Amino acid sequence: MRRTLLLVTSSLSLGTALLAATPALAQRAQGSEAPATEEDDDFHRNPGIIVTAPFVRDLSILAGTSELSGDDLSREARSQIGDALTKLPGVSATSFSPGASRPVLRGFQGERIRVLTDGIGTIDVSNTSPDHGVTVEPIILDRVEVLRGPAVLLFGGQAVGGAVNAIDKRIPREVPEEPFHLDALATYGSAADERSIGASLDVPLTSKLVLHLDGSYRKSDDLEVGGFVLSPGLRAEQLEEAAEERAEGNIEEAEEAEELAGLRGRIPNTGTETYSFGGGLAYIGEGGSFGVSGSYYNSLYGVPERPGAGHHHGEEGEEEAGGEEEEGPVTIGLDQIKVDFRGEVFLPGFFETLRLRAAYADFKQTEFEGNEVGTVFTNEGLEARMELVQRERGGWRGASGVQYVHRDFSAIGAEAFVPPNTTDQVGIFTLQEVRSGSFELEGAARYDKVNVKSQVLGVERDFNSYSFALGLAYIPTDQLRIGVNLNRAQRAPAAEELFSNGPHIATQAFEIGNPDFTTEKSWGGEAYIRWSTPDVNLSLTGFYNRFDDFIIDVPTGLEEDDLPIFQFIQNDAKYYGIEAEASVIFARAGGFRFSADGVADYVHASLDGLGPVPRIPPLRLLGGLEAQSDTLDLRAEVEWFDDQQRNANFETETAGFTLVNASASWKPFGASRGVTLIASANNIFDVVGRRAASFTKDFAPLGGRDFRISAKFSF
Repeated sequence: MRRTLLLVTSSLSLGTALLAATPALAQRAQGSEAPATEEDDDFHRNPGIIVTAPFVRDLSILAGTSELSGDDLSREARSQIGDALTKLPGVSATSFSPGASRPVLRGFQGERIRVLTDGIGTIDVSNTSPDHGVTVEPIILDRVEVLRGPAVLLFGGQAVGGAVNAIDKRIPREVPEEPFHLDALATYGSAADERSIGASLDVPLTSKLVLHLDGSYRKSDDLEVGGFVLSPGLRAEQLEEAAEERAEGNIEEAEEAEELAGLRGRIPNTGTETYSFGGGLAYIGEGGSFGVSGSYYNSLYGVPERPGAGHHHGEEGEEEAGGEEEEGPVTIGLDQIKVDFRGEVFLPGFFETLRLRAAYADFKQTEFEGNEVGTVFTNEGLEARMELVQRERGGWRGASGVQYVHRDFSAIGAEAFVPPNTTDQVGIFTLQEVRSGSFELEGAARYDKVNVKSQVLGVERDFNSYSFALGLAYIPTDQLRIGVNLNRAQRAPAAEELFSNGPHIATQAFEIGNPDFTTEKSWGGEAYIRWSTPDVNLSLTGFYNRFDDFIIDVPTGLEEDDLPIFQFIQNDAKYYGIEAEASVIFARAGGFRFSADGVADYVHASLDGLGPVPRIPPLRLLGGLEAQSDTLDLRAEVEWFDDQQRNANFETETAGFTLVNASASWKPFGASRGVTLIASANNIFDVVGRRAASFTKDFAPLGGRDFRISAKFSF
């Protein structure tokens, strides 16, 4: 792949400034710690959500905001960001394999979820298929923000389901007071013999110039599971096939099917190896700041294969009398070069700040079948944002800006199910808030012009999308907030939904798009109530989305290349559900705070006249008990998943399961000395769990019993 390091000096769009620093109800009770202020915006010290833009703190329109940071992020960090976030309310994961797992928010995944790094898209191809890894390394992050609700439309119509914003330090935001600042994390996990290490270094070159360096390495073997690898349904299929082969005298084939049915203990071909490194330079002065960074990400991981899946690559007659050549295991190698820019200028007058954010990336992914190259995906992209932040006057504040996204995508090979295409998107937006007494009124609006073109097909489509959000909050006391948010969102079809036409082995389907699709439209709303005191945090949110021309692929009952044909269609749909969380400090003794916390979420999704939407997470309940002191944190938790029996055509049921976990975090040299040791035991009873949101749930269950130890350093 052609590699180009492009320093982006012009930026067009919102950036992370439109994220709100709502009280972190997902953060476990932190005693009486005060919320972060603009002056103490230090990612090493603050446990709560710290957002790049102070002007939108506590926006009610972001009622579904939660985050993962500090020791919690260190303990939950996995190979892929999707698996690191699943204990947050409303969050599941695609869990395709240990090397590829994307977040699922409120039942939405793929094109309806934006995964961002510091407010800019990852510029990879993880949104095109669940077998494609996300180019974010969790072990070098400061925190991850999960955003749901109407205001997320400000990141574009593609974020109708929500956004995940991973915050790193590659472009420094402050000048360290010490000669250097080092953060490092090393982890070992037993379930996949996982070894990982990551570190970052910030060095002040002058009183206003900061250099940043970071790197990470992770390697794991095949994932251990608590029982049979195949689901009961797939095991029955293999045993039935074995009986048929034996009856026909095909002993070798019968023994192979029986071996598959009896496979247990480890999922073959699920090992990973990933490394990354990056560096940045930032000028931080009284009138503003500017910085640039460059990074490289590389990953090689195995893809689990569905038993009985078959597909052809060539024309009929290519296979000669020598017999059908057996394909090797499928592995994926991907790498990305990325350049980022961030700038901020303080202004006089009506506008307080001008913010710029941009990124360019050159991405390549190669799918191998054994030692042979199968399909190569490339994606060269640019995303840029500019925003103007208003100075607060008389209870009125806000921001407005523009955004530009360019994507040049191609797939070459026997399984290139999408032809080469380009996408260009220009968006303009505004977010405004007025507070008077006990009431807050917030509004947001966005317009996008999207051009999607495939020269190979000779097809070019233009879409105009209009999105709006309105929120009203009642705040009778500092502890209580009650609100309602409404939104109207539109999403232009993605190139994959328009142009797909070929075998997609990752999803075991032959996918066919429709270049005549119209814009997807939705009406949505949510109502919430939040209560927050030093000892008690409670939150309950109910949401509803009604879609016109909802785009989804459905089975046709036909086959092509030994694969079932899935046709993308537009159909009306509705999603609704609840998210609840609570944390209570119920006792203090001996220097410890004793707390209980819980999370509950549920999604119900249907296609009008067609039944349930596929791959929807079931009801989930999580409860934990914790004892915290300045140097020691002990935690035990139970996470229960209900059966998922609301299934689409050709989709199997998902059995419920319960995970029991425990962890301990110890600061041996005191709370301020920067050394933390973490030990955890996950899935203590070694149960077999399968995520309903996963394409591979029937032959790639979640990991079994996993003992993990981590050492974290910050000084």
